Amino acid sequence: MRRARSAVAGALTALLAVPLVVSPAAAEPEPPAPVFVDGQAQPVFSPTDVVRESLWVSAPVDSDNDGKDDLVHVEVVRPRATEQGLRVPVVYQASPYYAGGNDVENHNVDVELNVPDNRPGPKVASTSLGGPNPAITWRYEQYFTARGFAVVYAESLGSGLSTGCPTSGGRNETIGARSVIDWLNGRAPAQDSAGTRVTAGWTTGKVGMMGVSYNGTLPNAVATTGVQGLETIVPIAAISSWYDYYRADGAVVAPGTFQGEDVDVLAKYVHTRADRTACESVINDLTVEQDRVTGDYSNFWDERNYLNDVRKVRASVLAVHGLNDWNVKMTHVAQWYEAIKKQGVEHKIWLHQSGHADPYSLRRDPWLITLNKWFSHYLYGIDNGAQNGPRLTIQREDKTWVEEPEWPAPSASLATLYPGAGGVTSGALTIWRPDRRVVESLTDDASKLAETLANAPTSPNRLVYLSRPSSTPLRFSGKGEVYLRLSFTRPAANVTALLVDRGPDGKSTVVTRGWTDPQNRKNISRTETIQPGKSYDLRVDLVPDDYVLPAGHQLGLVVLSSDNDYTLRPAPGAGFSVDLKGSNLTLPVVGGLEALKTAVG
Repeated sequence: MRRARSAVAGALTALLAVPLVVSPAAAEPEPPAPVFVDGQAQPVFSPTDVVRESLWVSAPVDSDNDGKDDLVHVEVVRPRATEQGLRVPVVYQASPYYAGGNDVENHNVDVELNVPDNRPGPKVASTSLGGPNPAITWRYEQYFTARGFAVVYAESLGSGLSTGCPTSGGRNETIGARSVIDWLNGRAPAQDSAGTRVTAGWTTGKVGMMGVSYNGTLPNAVATTGVQGLETIVPIAAISSWYDYYRADGAVVAPGTFQGEDVDVLAKYVHTRADRTACESVINDLTVEQDRVTGDYSNFWDERNYLNDVRKVRASVLAVHGLNDWNVKMTHVAQWYEAIKKQGVEHKIWLHQSGHADPYSLRRDPWLITLNKWFSHYLYGIDNGAQNGPRLTIQREDKTWVEEPEWPAPSASLATLYPGAGGVTSGALTIWRPDRRVVESLTDDASKLAETLANAPTSPNRLVYLSRPSSTPLRFSGKGEVYLRLSFTRPAANVTALLVDRGPDGKSTVVTRGWTDPQNRKNISRTETIQPGKSYDLRVDLVPDDYVLPAGHQLGLVVLSSDNDYTLRPAPGAGFSVDLKGSNLTLPVVGGLEALKTAVG
C-alpha cells in the first residue's frame, strides 16, 4: 500500500515538473456597439435581426371601473445585441390607432345657434372616420433599430389590446402613456400573456417620444407630467389644448375636413378594445360634458389643456407643424412653443408648407439628419451641438428651406390696418384710422363657402376690405388679431374673420382665419346673451401663421358670420353690422409699422 502511494506521488511529482500548457477557453464575443459619425448614429445593426416582445404594463388608473389597474399593451422591438448585454435608449410612440377605428357618426352641424335657456342634446348625422389621421405603420422603426435604438409602441387605453377607456385627451390617457416610461425605468410592473413578470433590463431608461397628430399629442401630454426618463419629445402636428381643437373662443369649431366631429366621436372611433360595454357610460359622459351648445371652456376642457402643466416639462422639444394644417391648426404649436420657451426648455421648431403631415415625405434626408442628431444627443449623450444654432427651420412659399434664429421672427411687431367704406363690394384697407363713423352690414348664409364669399365680386353675406397692391414682399410671423365693433339682429351668432391674399388675377386665397362666439365676449368660460341692436367690441384671434405677401398682391380682410367648413351652420337670415371706426386688423409684421407703411401705406 505504501509503495503504491509512493509510486503515485512520484508520478505526480514528475507530472508537475513538466510545464503545463492550457488552451484558452473561447472568449465571449463583445456585443456590437453603437457608432457615431458627425454626431449621428450609424446603421451598424441589422434592422431585421431584432427581439420582439409583447407585454402589458400596469397603469395606476382604473378608467373602466373594473376595480383593477388599467393595462397598457406594449410592443418592444430592440436590436438582437441587447440579448448580449448592450443597453439601448428608446424611441417611443403611443397611439390609439394601431387597431384601426370604428365607423362612427359625426354630430349634425346644420343646427340653430342656441342661447343658455335652450339647450337640446346633440344630434348625429354623416358618417366619418373622424379624428387626426392615423399612422398604420411606422416608417421609422428600422431606421432607429439599425442605429442602436429600441422602438416601443403602446396602445392607448381603450384601444386594441389595452384595457381602460378612451377619453380623447383625458388624464387617464396621459397616465397610461406615462406608465410605459415608468416601466422602462423600473418603476411600474409589466407581464406577458402568460402572466410572467417582464422587466426592461436591456434599456438605459432614456426615452424620446415621437409621433404625428394624436401620436404627437401624447408626447406633449406625457411631457407635462415631468416623468423621469423622458429626455426629449418630437411632437408633429400635435394638439396642445383639446379645447382649441374642437372650439374657438366659445364657438363650436371643427377640425378641418371633419365637420361635426367632437371628443365623443373620436373616443368612439378609437374604442377598439374587445369588450366595449365597460366604457359606454364613460363615453356617454363625454357627450354631455363636451357641451356643444354653449361652447364654453370648463373643467372638462381644462383637464385636456396641457399648457396648464407646462412648468413641469423637463424634456427638450423639437416641434414640427404644417403652416397649412387645418386639422390640428397652427394655434397648437404656436402656444405650446411659446410656453416651453418661457420655461427655458431646450427647443427647436420645423415649419413646412404642407398640411397635416410628417416632414419625412417633404425633406427626407435633412429631416433624418436633424432627427438623428437630436436623438443621438439627448438619448446617447453625444456632444454634437444638436441643441445649438438656429431654432427655426422653415419652408417658404417657393418651397425653399431657410434657418432663422427663432420663431416667431424676433423682428416682427404688431402693426394695424383699418377698413374703409365699401365692404359689400370691396372697401379699402389702409394704415389710416377712419375719421368718421361708417356702419356696414351683412346677412349670414352658412350654405356658402368662405372661399366663395371671399372671391365674390359683391355679396350681402360678407364684407371685404383690401389694401393697395404691395410695393415689396411683406411678411408677418405669429398671431394676428381682428377687432370688430358689432351689433347683431339676433341674440346668437357666429363671427368669422379671414385674412386673404388677393393676387393680380383678382383671385383671393385664404391665408388664415379665426372665429369667435360673441356670447363669450367677456370670458370663454361664460356665455352671456347678446342684446340685438346693442354694440359690442369683439376680438377675433387669427390662427397663427408665417406668410410672405408677394409684391403686387393685396392684403385683404374678409368678415362673415358662419364658416361652412368649420362652424355650426344655422339657417340663413341672421346678421350683424360692423362699425368701421371701431374695427381694425392687427398683424405681427416683420419690420413692424415701417415695413407695413412701405409695402401698402
